[in-house]
Amino acid sequence: MRPYIIRRVWQSLLAVLGAATVIFFIIRLSGDPARLMLPPEAGEEQVAALRSSLGYDRPLLMQYVDYLKDLITGNLGNSLYFKESALQLVLDRLPQTIGLAVAAIVIAVVVGMLVGIVSAYKKNSFVDYLLSTWIFVTQSLPVFWVGIVLILIFSVQLHWFPTSGNRGWASLVLPAITLAAYPIAPIARTMRSALIDVLEQSYMITSKAQGFSRRQMVFRRGLKNALLPVITVISLEFGVMIAGAVVTETIFSWPGVGQLIVQGVSNRDFPLVQASILVISVLYIAINFLTDLIYLWIDPRIKVQ
Repeated sequence: MRPYIIRRVWQSLLAVLGAATVIFFIIRLSGDPARLMLPPEAGEEQVAALRSSLGYDRPLLMQYVDYLKDLITGNLGNSLYFKESALQLVLDRLPQTIGLAVAAIVIAVVVGMLVGIVSAYKKNSFVDYLLSTWIFVTQSLPVFWVGIVLILIFSVQLHWFPTSGNRGWASLVLPAITLAAYPIAPIARTMRSALIDVLEQSYMITSKAQGFSRRQMVFRRGLKNALLPVITVISLEFGVMIAGAVVTETIFSWPGVGQLIVQGVSNRDFPLVQASILVISVLYIAINFLTDLIYLWIDPRIKVQ
């Protein structure tokens, strides 16, 4: 087990280095960073002065080496708009985004797994077709449309929840449901197909011959064996939620990293955008690493692979 974990730690560190490298070069390939930070009407003297102050007039390789040194020490520069540490600004907003993503993934997992189990249990029945249709419709709805509809119904018409901001648990309900709307479908589909596949295995057929009811086969023996592909989907969707919460946070004015990225882009705050993307990338890699540890706990045979 230990060699497997050590190998995964090294792979995660290499993935972080790769993500940091991609961010560094993509930003520079998109154009002159100094020019991107300044408004269009800025003169060449202003651009040259900013380029020199940030070190962008030096060779690219030297910039990259200094960038890695700053990355190790946690120095990602100061926000041009807020005049504070870009990394600290992101870390201050990160708990809001994680809290929203956790609430959303809990909703998605509970609803998605329940729908998937019922569909597998009632395979090829009217209930199965009805739930499959609902899943298809849910996945086809744009996130911004779902958020706007929820605001119009539950905030404007019924006055049950706030329309924006973070003023307690009530403010979390609508953004969490909006963010959870899309992941419900892949979780439910994966749960259904994995459980059906397990129920058709020879040892499950033997269990049926031994007198086990279908309910016992599903919940006592089949569910755990069907979890691995579902966990994969859940971890991927959770990472996507954190990385893709920009739209939801913008609709509901949720004070998270997504809204911070929008502000950074609007204000041409290059260090802030770079820090935000890097932190989200590291968090996404960390989620995948934790998922591998969960795999190891569920199925120890993975360590020999």
